[in-house]
Amino acid sequence: MEININQSEYSFSYKLMTNLITPRPIAWITTIDAAGVVNAAPFSFFNMLGAEPPILGVGIGHRPGTHIPKDTALNIRSTGEFVVNLVSEELVEKMNECSVDFPSGISEMEKVGLTGAPGRQVKPPRIAESPASFECRLVQHSVIGDNLVFIGQIVHLWIADDIYDAQSKHIRSEAFNPVGRMGAPATYVRARDRFNMPRLNYQQWLAQH
Repeated sequence: MEININQSEYSFSYKLMTNLITPRPIAWITTIDAAGVVNAAPFSFFNMLGAEPPILGVGIGHRPGTHIPKDTALNIRSTGEFVVNLVSEELVEKMNECSVDFPSGISEMEKVGLTGAPGRQVKPPRIAESPASFECRLVQHSVIGDNLVFIGQIVHLWIADDIYDAQSKHIRSEAFNPVGRMGAPATYVRARDRFNMPRLNYQQWLAQH
């Protein structure tokens, strides 16, 4: 099977991409508007892009059926700041509630009962219940069709004490249970089935072959 995806309808290409490019981490983004209202919304077109400097990227579409940007995109463009909060298994229901298309000016955090904690270097609050939060400043914004792509530099990182080993400076993977997006419209995955596979150098590869 081969498909010219650029000649396909949006709904078809979206369905194929979101069911094939998996699992995807979820960026639960908090932003703040000019009136001080905090917005919280999840996005799975998201990933780490680099480590020096530490940057991440997120793609944000328009409001369904329109060409109107979502509040998160508007807030990032106007303030240049946002916080990416990660989603654990315990938080999936509240994350899902935050995906409700609330009218502008309503804070999802207040509606679903989340706790906002002050940021250290940005104005938007982080979600206190999240296992990890990345305070970000916008460094690049691109518009490609109906896709709004934001690249942020991480300026501060919060990690829950129970998933971080301060002595070894490693994440306790057995205590960190994030969820990911598997497919449209509503399939998710638990990241508990893990295995180690060290990367080979060339000499090791030659020895095995």
